[in-house]
Amino acid sequence: MREFIYYSKEAITTGNFDLSNLMKAGRMDIACNVVISVFFLSHAIRDDVKLHLIFEGQPNPPAHLIFEYDKEMPISKKDIGGLIKRMLYKLPKDSKDGLRKIFPGCFIEKKGFEVLIKELDKEGKNVFILSKKGEDIRKLKFKGNEVFIIGDHQGFPKDKEKFIKNIEKISIGKKTYFASQTITIINNEVDRQIEN
Repeated sequence: MREFIYYSKEAITTGNFDLSNLMKAGRMDIACNVVISVFFLSHAIRDDVKLHLIFEGQPNPPAHLIFEYDKEMPISKKDIGGLIKRMLYKLPKDSKDGLRKIFPGCFIEKKGFEVLIKELDKEGKNVFILSKKGEDIRKLKFKGNEVFIIGDHQGFPKDKEKFIKNIEKISIGKKTYFASQTITIINNEVDRQIEN
């Protein structure tokens, strides 16, 4: 199963945000577009992917939201925003509180970026981070256990640079795409390999 991690330094960590203005919630609109790009095809929902959202905005960072396949998952940005809003209202106060199932296929816990990456690495996942300086994605042979890390519109902050420098970097080309477009391109590249 392929997995995606979307990291946002500014996405807020409370459900107290306005669904009619997702941009003011630390660019929650980007997170909603990411969910759509990870899971939805024309007339179908992917059941072979998993999405991790890491939010480090105020007032209660970090938040780790997990999305897995559910046939009832909503497709509109507003509905996904509402789903994230309800999940964030259930964010545990402490990492010791563990993982909470909020809805089918939707979980939340208090876990940071570095901890999540270390856990996935320990599980034997092939972890990649998107970078213009990375190896061309078309030169890679996928094994089916890949994790692709994508940053928000601001990329990764300086306090993460030391940690991410040891993660293998891959590129989808010289142009910079939106996070949601990047995911669509990655899904397409992996699909094409699997189909051949």
